Amino acid sequence: MPTPPRRPIVLSALLILAALFSGAATAAATHALALHGEPKYGPHFTHFDYVNPEAPKGGHVRLAEIGTFDSLNPFILKGVSAAGTGGLFDTLTYHANDEAFTEYGLLAETIEVAPDRSWVAYTLRPEGRFHDGSPVTADDVIFSFETLKTRGHPFYQAYYTSVDKAERLGEHKVRFRFASGENRELPLIIGQMPVLSKAYYEAHPFDKTTLEPPLGSGPYLVDSVDPGRAITYRRNPDYWGRDLPVNVGRNNFDTIRHDYYRDGTVALEAFKAGEYDFRIENVAKNWATGYDSPALRQGLIKKENIPHEQPTGMQGFVYNTRREPFKDPRVRQALAYAFDFEWTNKNLFYGAYTRTKSYFSNSELASRGRPSPQELETLGPYRGRIPQTVFKRAYEPPSTDGSGHIRANLRQAVRLLKEAGWAIKGGRLVNAKTGQPMAFELLLVSPSFERVALPFKRNLKRLGIDMAVRTVDSAQYQKRVEDFDFDMIVGVWGQSLSPGNEQRDYWTSAKADTPGSRNLSGIRDPVVDELVETLIAAPDREALIQRTRALDRVLLYGYYVIPHWHLRSYRVAYWDKFARPATPPKYDLGFDTWWVDPAKAAALEARRGNKNPQ
Repeated sequence: MPTPPRRPIVLSALLILAALFSGAATAAATHALALHGEPKYGPHFTHFDYVNPEAPKGGHVRLAEIGTFDSLNPFILKGVSAAGTGGLFDTLTYHANDEAFTEYGLLAETIEVAPDRSWVAYTLRPEGRFHDGSPVTADDVIFSFETLKTRGHPFYQAYYTSVDKAERLGEHKVRFRFASGENRELPLIIGQMPVLSKAYYEAHPFDKTTLEPPLGSGPYLVDSVDPGRAITYRRNPDYWGRDLPVNVGRNNFDTIRHDYYRDGTVALEAFKAGEYDFRIENVAKNWATGYDSPALRQGLIKKENIPHEQPTGMQGFVYNTRREPFKDPRVRQALAYAFDFEWTNKNLFYGAYTRTKSYFSNSELASRGRPSPQELETLGPYRGRIPQTVFKRAYEPPSTDGSGHIRANLRQAVRLLKEAGWAIKGGRLVNAKTGQPMAFELLLVSPSFERVALPFKRNLKRLGIDMAVRTVDSAQYQKRVEDFDFDMIVGVWGQSLSPGNEQRDYWTSAKADTPGSRNLSGIRDPVVDELVETLIAAPDREALIQRTRALDRVLLYGYYVIPHWHLRSYRVAYWDKFARPATPPKYDLGFDTWWVDPAKAAALEARRGNKNPQ
């Protein structure tokens, strides 16, 4: 008898291998995804370690915001969205604040990722509900993705650039397919997407500002709106997800009210008068002297520094390189010599701050010392296209002895400005070719920052440079920043422990002219573009660290900002009505895990003479 043909067996094996390498193989369903390594919490965890699972629900919390609002739509560029709208909407997953980057199922019950990470599939919890009782379905998830990517704020367009499409695999299952290329965090960032009701937005315009409370599925509902002045949310007693492990011990307040104030000075006085309950202080002078009051001395107000391990990112004077004279990096480098951080810290901040020297400060991602071999491997292909100093040493901003005498620094500035084609004539710095004087505007939104800006202005004046300082209201400021209608601003880039796709919105050429993007400086550098993509494609944690440090060095030696300062703790002040878990999260303040202690609240109100404790 002849030997049976083996072709069908071989063909079957090839088909299986093809399926594996195409990413079409069956992926194991899991309760959570970690960017690198394994999730800290197993599939049967009951709550995060940094919450109190027995925290009582109840109480009323009043918070303060600066400026105004004109919309309850947080998903578009138009308008100024009210604070707190995030509590209205659930996402597919929720992050753990004691891990670098791990997402656990919220609306999603399970998650499946292709072996080659070319797709991710989410199976929704069948009990997921919008506030009107309608179920959250795959159609809602697909609608949310397509709407946010095509019609939402530019942030979403940048964030989801590498997501090709969403596919319906059933009433409660969706698969997202990704563009080719290594992008390990895509399955996680899709999980962070807020899920909108398709039926609701088919009857209501998505791309319009509105003060009508939107339909969501989150733990809070809009209770009342005083346009431009206040908004109050109330905890939804019928919230479908209140007993999920990711929500246990969180969202404890019955109501949360946000009151809007004209400026920070008025807001601080209102806090001391008991008009609201809790604030995070970001002004060192206020922290040192501004809270003195009978309530503080009597112990009714508490002040605390709560340490954290969260990256502090970058704050600084940001140059708009779309405008002259900031297109020249030598000019940008020169002006940094006129900012005296040491004097500012000593005389204005009571020595509270540390100088920022990285876009990823207070983390292992920050560049330091000479580049490592891994960094040099990343940076090597760009020799001749980036400053040679990138390969030699870490960036150090200009420093002083804090005395206020900065003549040596100003001489360095003059040298750089001369190299860039500027000269001092008649006490003014002018372009040697055109005779145009150097003058620009620093745009501010907070009057409290004027005391920092004015000494900087005086030092620039000694160089013959005229810097006007202009403070505008929050609505005008937001509009001008979104349109890049400024010469210089105080900008902030927050960072996480796992930087990734959001870096495109921060630094890349494609976003330099996109209104509303976070590329505030207008960076158009192909090297930066490529380094961002290299960072996103990092295959493991160590590679991510090294590639982030390489990007950090190139950004710093681009002189796009004059770095400011940072603090490694939260400065919080609150009226003594709260309790909080014994173990705080490492990477967040965790205010959503606090609760109103009924006994403390009653005692506080009794001491204040209020017969209606809250």
